Amino acid sequence: MCSCQLLHMNTASPSALELWTSAGARSFNFAPSRRIVLLRKEQVPWRTRITRMSARVPGSADGNNGSHQGPRKNTDFFVEEAIGAEHGEGFATYRPRGPLHVDVDYLNDRMRERGLQRIRYAMKPDEAFGLIYSWDNVIADTRALRIESWNRLANEEGKTIDNDLENHRQLLSMTPSRAMEKVLYWGETGGDIERLTKRLAVIYSEALARVRTPMEGVREWLEALDTAGVPCAVASSLDRLTLLAALERMGLRKYFQAVVSEEDGMDSIAHRFLSAAVKLDRPPFKCVVFEDNPRGITAAHNCTMKAVALIGSHPAYDLTQADLAVSSFTELSVINLRRLFANKGTEFMDLQKQPEEKKPRKRKITNDTLF
Repeated sequence: MCSCQLLHMNTASPSALELWTSAGARSFNFAPSRRIVLLRKEQVPWRTRITRMSARVPGSADGNNGSHQGPRKNTDFFVEEAIGAEHGEGFATYRPRGPLHVDVDYLNDRMRERGLQRIRYAMKPDEAFGLIYSWDNVIADTRALRIESWNRLANEEGKTIDNDLENHRQLLSMTPSRAMEKVLYWGETGGDIERLTKRLAVIYSEALARVRTPMEGVREWLEALDTAGVPCAVASSLDRLTLLAALERMGLRKYFQAVVSEEDGMDSIAHRFLSAAVKLDRPPFKCVVFEDNPRGITAAHNCTMKAVALIGSHPAYDLTQADLAVSSFTELSVINLRRLFANKGTEFMDLQKQPEEKKPRKRKITNDTLF
C-alpha cells in the first residue's frame, strides 16, 4: 500500500467527507465513531485535519484503546532496499502552497547553523553533530533473529536448511517468496509459498518481541553521547509502535530524540537518513550514520554524511568505503566524532571553482646605455 494512506476522521465533518468521496476515495465502516478513508496522497486537502494510522493486521490492535498487540504480518524487513540519492535527490514533502521537493543540497543550505546557533556550537562543538543509527544489526542483532526464524519455520514444516554462509546471505537478501522458490525450493504451488511467507513473518515478529538486549556497548555509548549533548535518531523499516516497544524493552528509548519508521513513507535508505537529519534539525553534512551494510554506507555518502561501519554481519574488506570501521561500540569515544570532521577537505558534492591557469608575467626588455 505504498501509493495510498490510511486516514481516519470524525464523522462530524460531512463536508470534508463528501469532498473526499467525490475525489475518488473509497470509504468503509470501521467503528461506530470513526470512518476509514483510503485516499491517495495527492487528493488530501491540506486544510483538513488528518490523523495518520498505520496499517495493522486484523486482531492486532484493540478497538478500545488502540494498543498494538499480536504479530505484524509484514515481510518488508526481509527485502533488500534501494540505496537512493545517487544524484543527490531527496524526497517530496507537503506544504500549504504545494509540494516541496527536498534534496541533499537544499537541506545542507537551509539547515546550516546561523547566528546564535553558530556561537553555541562554537562553544559546544559536539552538539552540532547528529547521529543516525540503523536498527538492523546496529542497535539489535536482527540477522540472528532472521536466521532463527527461517530455522524454526523449517522445523515446523519438516524441512532442512543448509547452515552455510552463502545460503544465509541469499536468505537475508531476498524476499521470502523468492528465497523459497530459488534457494530452498519449497512449495509447489503459490498458495503454499504465501502461507509459509505469512508464517515466517509471524515467527519473526514473535522473536523480535522477545529481544531485550542491544548490541554490545550500545548502552554505554549512548549514555556518553547523552552526556555530551549529541542528538541521536534511529531509522528502521518497522512500524513505529513495534520499534518504540523494542527500544523500551531495551531501555534505550530515552536516548533517541527522533525515530524514522515505516509510517514516514521513505522509499530508500538514503531518504530515511535524510528524514532523520530533518527530525534532528541537523544538516546532512553534519550527520554520522552507523551502519553494518555496504549499501547503507553508500546511501550515507550519497547524502554527504559520514559513515561508521560495524564489522560483523559483513567482513571488514566489504566496508572499506566507510570513514571509520569498528568491531564494537566499545571502541568508540566522543573524540572519534570530532576526528571524522577534523580533516574536512573537499567533499564529494561540494561546489568547486574552475582553476584558472596563470600565465607567466611578461618581462619588459630595456636597453641600458653606459657612458
